[in-house]
Amino acid sequence: MRTQRMEETRMKRWRVIALVCTILACATLMLAGCNSESYSPAAKDQTVTDSALGKSGTLRVGVNTSAAPLAGQTQSDSRIVGIDVDVAAYMADQMGLKVDVVDVGNNPESALSDGQVDVVLGVLVSDAEDADFWKSEPYLATGVALFGTAAESAVPTTDSNPKIAAQASSKSSWQVTTLFGDGSLVQQDDPKATFAALNSGAARYAASDAIVGTYAAKTSEYDDKIVALLQDPTGYCAAVSKSNTELQSAVASAVNELANKGVMDIIESKWLGAPLDLDKITVIKAGSSESTSESSSAASESAASAEAAASGEAAAPAEGEQAAEQAAPAE
Repeated sequence: MRTQRMEETRMKRWRVIALVCTILACATLMLAGCNSESYSPAAKDQTVTDSALGKSGTLRVGVNTSAAPLAGQTQSDSRIVGIDVDVAAYMADQMGLKVDVVDVGNNPESALSDGQVDVVLGVLVSDAEDADFWKSEPYLATGVALFGTAAESAVPTTDSNPKIAAQASSKSSWQVTTLFGDGSLVQQDDPKATFAALNSGAARYAASDAIVGTYAAKTSEYDDKIVALLQDPTGYCAAVSKSNTELQSAVASAVNELANKGVMDIIESKWLGAPLDLDKITVIKAGSSESTSESSSAASESAASAEAAASGEAAAPAEGEQAAEQAAPAE
């Protein structure tokens, strides 16, 4: 009996792996432009009625191609690729639908209200608290992270005045000045330059969105790692129109399966090298004068609320793009 159970477990594992590999293979054959071609998944019963979709038999998914590795366009043929493209392919497959991936920039609310897409991915939970659309549970954890080189293990205190590279006018640079002061910030033009500054010795640390930073370090072939978080973790979620309850239910189910079936771990490994477990990373709190080993999972709800109020996180500009000057907090 024990041998039989082991065999059944092994067969289930292989079926999941085969399913995910098929989905990710389909994602690589996605769109040759912003919103034109679509792939055809294996025949599966459609579980969402056409009345819940803007295009019969097709899930139209919005992404932001300026937010790699969530989404971006290849230089050779402008195909849209990235974490969110793979997530979109999986969601559509679970619903028995084809998928169209559309670049909607960083305005999910407008894309949904205008009927441009059915779902928008890559929506940061902390930036959409008052948005007029339905949000799923996060499918990908993130947060402003502090990176160090492979040899760096020390977590800086807020009064130690460390030099920290970060993209100018980004949420990360704002978080650095909030916690460590203006003198600690070493401004850079983009994530790539941020990690170049870290590895050249121009800064001891680099601050970036955990997902964006991990990808930037990986693609630059730097052996950098997250040493701390500068805020409690948040996450990326899916957005659907408030009135489309049928699609909300289907998206919620797909997001749940992404985690429960291990699909998200495989997608993260593909783009980041390995899944990120941010719950075990030290969170640097405002006013900390000594290193703390407090993990984000152990932080109390009241402490998280106090940090959000103190940092004004909702007013901070988005990571991975140049923020409008009027949106950035005063320094």
